[in-house]
Amino acid sequence: MSWTILIVAGLLEVVWAIGLKYTDGFTRLWPTVVTLLAMVLSVWLLGIAMKTLPVGTAYAVWVGIGAIGTAILGIFLFSESASIGRLLSLLLIFAGIVGLKLFTS
Repeated sequence: MSWTILIVAGLLEVVWAIGLKYTDGFTRLWPTVVTLLAMVLSVWLLGIAMKTLPVGTAYAVWVGIGAIGTAILGIFLFSESASIGRLLSLLLIFAGIVGLKLFTS
């Protein structure tokens, strides 16, 4: 169950990271509300997951999910670079997340 909570926390990190772009410096009300709510929920769920998962593993996976998701959405939503080097780097982050899952007891 902790891994599921951690994945949801990571996905909420993507929501708030992308949401920051839409807040326009926290000047737009609804994007700001959604972003702040996603921030609070993401960190709260991370804390719950850390009750049973090692702190280093949980934090690294949370950041990794956020980084990968935000970079992929940046490519699709904001026409950011999708160079082979960037995509391979995201794949390496994903491999690290899978490794942490496989080797965490």
